[in-house]
Amino acid sequence: MLYFVDPFRSNESSFGLMFMNMVWLLLVLFCVQGIISEGSSRNEVVKVGAIFSLSSVNGKVSKIAIEAAEKDVNSDPSVLGGRKLSISIHDANYSGFLGITGAMKYMVSDTVAILGPEDSTMAHILSHLSNELHIPLLSFTALDPTLSSLQYPYFIQTAPNDKFQMTAIADIIHYYDWHDIVVVYTDDDQCRNGMIELGDKLEERSLKISSKVPLPPYQTATRTQVQDALVKIKMMESRVIVLYTFSKTGFLVFEVARSLKMMEPGYVWITSSWLSTEIDSSSSLPLNIPNSIQGVLTLRLHTPDSKSKQSFISRWNELSNTSSIRLNTYGLYAYDTVWMIARGVKKLLDRNGTISFSKDTKSAGILNGETLDFSSLRIFNEGNALLNNLLNTSMMGLTGPIQFQDKSPVRPSYDILNVVKSGMKRIGYWSNYSGLSVVAPETLYRKSFNRSMSTNQLNSTMWPGGLATKPRGWVLPLDGRRLRIGVPRRVSYQEFVMPGNGTGTIKGYCIDVFTAAINLLPYAVKYEFVLFGDGEENPSYLELVNKVEQKEFDAAVGDIAIVTSRTKIVDFTQPYIDSGLVVLTPMKKVNSSPLAFLRPFSPMMWAVTAAFFFLIGLVVWTLEHRKNDEFRGHPRTQIVTILWFGFSTMFFAQRENVVSTLGRFVIVVWLFVVLIITSSYTANLTSIFTVQLATSPITGIDSLISSNVHIGFQVGSFAETYLSEQLNVQKSRLIALGSPEEYAAALKNGTVGAIVDEQPYIDLFLTEYCDYSIQGQQFTKSGWGFAFPRDSPLAVDLSTAILTLSENGHLQKIHSKWFSTKSCSSGDSDSEQLHLQSFIGLFSICAGVCLLALLLHFLNTMCQFNRHLKKDPEASTTSADAGTGATPLRKFLKFADKKERRTSYSKRKVEDAMSSEHVEG
Repeated sequence: MLYFVDPFRSNESSFGLMFMNMVWLLLVLFCVQGIISEGSSRNEVVKVGAIFSLSSVNGKVSKIAIEAAEKDVNSDPSVLGGRKLSISIHDANYSGFLGITGAMKYMVSDTVAILGPEDSTMAHILSHLSNELHIPLLSFTALDPTLSSLQYPYFIQTAPNDKFQMTAIADIIHYYDWHDIVVVYTDDDQCRNGMIELGDKLEERSLKISSKVPLPPYQTATRTQVQDALVKIKMMESRVIVLYTFSKTGFLVFEVARSLKMMEPGYVWITSSWLSTEIDSSSSLPLNIPNSIQGVLTLRLHTPDSKSKQSFISRWNELSNTSSIRLNTYGLYAYDTVWMIARGVKKLLDRNGTISFSKDTKSAGILNGETLDFSSLRIFNEGNALLNNLLNTSMMGLTGPIQFQDKSPVRPSYDILNVVKSGMKRIGYWSNYSGLSVVAPETLYRKSFNRSMSTNQLNSTMWPGGLATKPRGWVLPLDGRRLRIGVPRRVSYQEFVMPGNGTGTIKGYCIDVFTAAINLLPYAVKYEFVLFGDGEENPSYLELVNKVEQKEFDAAVGDIAIVTSRTKIVDFTQPYIDSGLVVLTPMKKVNSSPLAFLRPFSPMMWAVTAAFFFLIGLVVWTLEHRKNDEFRGHPRTQIVTILWFGFSTMFFAQRENVVSTLGRFVIVVWLFVVLIITSSYTANLTSIFTVQLATSPITGIDSLISSNVHIGFQVGSFAETYLSEQLNVQKSRLIALGSPEEYAAALKNGTVGAIVDEQPYIDLFLTEYCDYSIQGQQFTKSGWGFAFPRDSPLAVDLSTAILTLSENGHLQKIHSKWFSTKSCSSGDSDSEQLHLQSFIGLFSICAGVCLLALLLHFLNTMCQFNRHLKKDPEASTTSADAGTGATPLRKFLKFADKKERRTSYSKRKVEDAMSSEHVEG
């Protein structure tokens, strides 16, 4: 504290005090000037920290690239306006503690930004410090997807985070049509969170991670731990393995996998970008490594070619002092990140003109009085402004255009690489803009590109073991046992499934289909059938499916209907036969009648038709009478002509010629009417005699539900549940039946009014019992399939095999083998024939007409014979007759055999007149 004395005091002591005050004032001014000059000198240097493990590949490459960028920035005075960029690199040496201490060192020394840290675990911790002190952290290797959240506003990932890498891997798996994968990962923040992201991306594509196998954190995994993990994987179905770890652990995994013969044909290995980074950065790998990674797929951050990139690559040997470390993609991102900071600081200085720090009042009071002292931590006052400048960066770097959206670089992309003997072969690209493609993303960016029009393809790939064709991606579990396949032990309809003659043998339609499908698979499947049920009644198919879901059976084969409740717990193959519920009721023929031929027309129709036949004859006679001799003559003859002409038109057999115009017009119209009438009669009569009519009032499921009759269903079928739960039929109306014989008996004695069952069962029933029929259409649409546990790849392959059987006709041959030879009994073989009884009335009328005509002809002949005897009595006896003793019967027959002389009516009248004149004369 300074004391100022009154200068007008004239005593000696006051003079001394004034002198002392002058001395303190000079000292204060000197200190202030020193502080000002120190602050000024500090502002002439822009301090940036960097935290890496310098013995790691990325640490070595990043150190060289950062120092090169620092030199290039400082060599351009226009960047920082004469100020110097000073980057201090701290070696964390794989230690989180050392990384934190390095960060604390930077945060008390007026550092404007920190490059790093290298791993995500440390990044999570340091992000909280940077949030408090407003010092941006920029990392291109700590790519945990969760670090991009709003929780860490001062943490910037200058390379695309692993969310995009996991999306690319998911697209690759989907492209090759693999469904299940195994993930082997290092159990730390970055790999764990990346694996969760991969699971989400796979789920979006209806794929899944079947198993997650963690390994100890980096640098701590042992060979024994890795071997134990891979042995478990080898016993699993999936052969698609995603390895998400770091270089030391990753190479150990491949070394152990090769010793376990897991790098042979059939396996698929996909790694994250660590493998491409190691191969790019190492001039030579250990001798045992190249042979262990042949056929592996890996990814690398894509950076488009440019002159600046090629120039930097050509400088690398000089920059690295000809060391064995080679440039990788992360070296390019390290170089660009330094330039991002430099440009961000330049904008800050251009706007504010200064960089300042202030005391952190919050941390100064922490642990007050204790040994720890945070009072030296300083807040970067312009930290938020620098953060905004960094996020709004728009520049062209070695890695291409640099821009950010939602704290992530825009248009992330990857090279998809295949490890071969000569190194790595690029088989395609992935970007969030175009997906998978063989065209570079920057080329597609320049085009008007539609994602749905993407070629979505990759070039040819060499897989582990030198395999050129795509591996299937799964095998049956290698646990040394056969697949246990449950088969229902049916007691009825055994044509579908039945025990064979030998022990453990099973046969039937369903078994033949399954065997044929299994034989089409490109690999061998060992299995055994296990009967399910007590043999007393049909088993519950829901229980059988539950056994598959509970892993007591590896599959279920038989007449298993694919219904919604079952698909929720198991997977089914493609249906191999159509099925659905139908209604079965009794059927009988309508009793035949002697007058069945009259049924096509109603009585009124018959009466009107007959009246019109007579009316047409009368009309035509009236029109033709004065002109046509065929319609003239004796009244009796004309009446006969009217009747004959009218009714003969029914058969278009009229003999009389019609000469008048009006008569011909009437005939043309009438003949058209007759044609329609006869055609309708013929069609209706045919329909009546060939179509069976039901005696039951039930015409389908709707009328069955609305009635109150009892309904039969098959024991074990899902029909009971469907009727009671879906159609709300009272359970008291439902009666369980166990065999076709019970079906027939229950329908015959009226125990049930109808039976509801699946179409294949009813079709088989009707081959033996023909007095029944299906009413209406199927009211459910389903089929039969084979049941497997959820997500079983065997179900997919068997579905393909079943489709092949259907397309080549073999499925129909199997069906014909079991069902086509069945037929109804011979007693009903003529059920569709027309019987004499139906036409007995028509034949009786025809016979009666014939008898009547013969009787009238006989009477007419007798009358003529009597008249003949009266006119010529001598004719009754001749010399021949007298000699032979002829009887009256022989005389009549002889007379009837003579030809009758026909004369017209006018001629006969003239002859009668001449005869009478002769008598009078």
